[in-house]
Amino acid sequence: MRILYFHQHFSTPNGSTGIRSYEMARRLIYHNHKVTMVCGSYGGGETGLTSVFINGKRRGNVDGIDIIEFDLAYSNNDGLVKRAMTFVKFSVKSIGLVFTQHYDMVFATTTPLTAGIPGIFARWIRGKFFVFEVRDLWPELPKEMGVITNPVILGGMSLLEWASYRSAHCCIGLSPGIVEGIKKRGVKEDKIALIPNGCDLSIFENSVLPWRPKGVGTSDLMAIYTGTHGIANGLDAILDVAKELKKRGREDIKLVLVGQGKLKIQLQERAKTESLSNVIFHSPVNKQKLAGLMTSADLGLQLLANIPAFYFGTSPNKFFDYIAAGLPVLNNYPGWLAKMIIDNNCGYSIVPEDAIAFADTLEKAADNRKILPRMGKNAQALAKREFNRHHLADKWVDWIIGIKK
Repeated sequence: MRILYFHQHFSTPNGSTGIRSYEMARRLIYHNHKVTMVCGSYGGGETGLTSVFINGKRRGNVDGIDIIEFDLAYSNNDGLVKRAMTFVKFSVKSIGLVFTQHYDMVFATTTPLTAGIPGIFARWIRGKFFVFEVRDLWPELPKEMGVITNPVILGGMSLLEWASYRSAHCCIGLSPGIVEGIKKRGVKEDKIALIPNGCDLSIFENSVLPWRPKGVGTSDLMAIYTGTHGIANGLDAILDVAKELKKRGREDIKLVLVGQGKLKIQLQERAKTESLSNVIFHSPVNKQKLAGLMTSADLGLQLLANIPAFYFGTSPNKFFDYIAAGLPVLNNYPGWLAKMIIDNNCGYSIVPEDAIAFADTLEKAADNRKILPRMGKNAQALAKREFNRHHLADKWVDWIIGIKK
């Protein structure tokens, strides 16, 4: 089968962002299907293509994946209007491919929500089979976050959400809350599959060189956050707890933030103003180097802003990287991941927006280091048992191919 796969933020493992689409495409190829990946140029991502863009596009084969990359740079640092325009341009260019490429199925994955637009055209005009994968609920999340308040824009997004769900022959949700959100828009339960993010065990189980950023001592408890520094991530919580730890004189606990995003400079300025030397900022790194950092870390920080829609409506890449690396997780919001952490004794879960509880938990971890390796083993056992990327990818392939038949 020939699959035309749309993911605007696609990356290979050489980038510093999630690689779900790369792994899924590779698994399709393993099962003798052909994949054409359509993407833009994502900041932090790496498509593997190095040729020059011709007429705003370049094409090549990377690890068996036929990749079409549009010259549409995107970064989490971009403003709302610029990001929206990039999303629209990608959709328009993608519609062109819907009418010119040879394929049997369109697979589109968010974010952004506009990823569904080429699938809608493929379904209703070309009569192609369309599978829509939902990574976040839009417009529910930006509405609850207060990022988008214009009722006309929210109404248009809601219409696009409905049209994408109802145009797709089937949908995939990455978390229980996302699956419920799809069902609420009228999609039948037997047309929806829950296939969460997975753990790249081959990356994190291989022998890697452990390392710690400058400013972190070998005897320090190192808690790491690896991901976007944006509004949704609520990283002021880290600075709040850093301030509390400074008051307590716990200079032996270091908080490391690895990544980039719109709020990174603002966070750095606050840390400097408040003399928070226990917070270390580091640039994004690829998966191989990230594995080395996690090998040396003591805790992985799973943090989000206190938005109820996040509780069951997200499937964060970083959580699955942490447990794949055998790293205990400290989570700061309720929901399905918090329950999983507690049920499997693979870390800690605290209430949102409570710097005292956050600091107490970090101190507890620092003062009881011997329990952390046991939690880490539980985390990795969970990763192998329920979230092995290859097993989930096989389930994903079997489901989308099987439902088409």
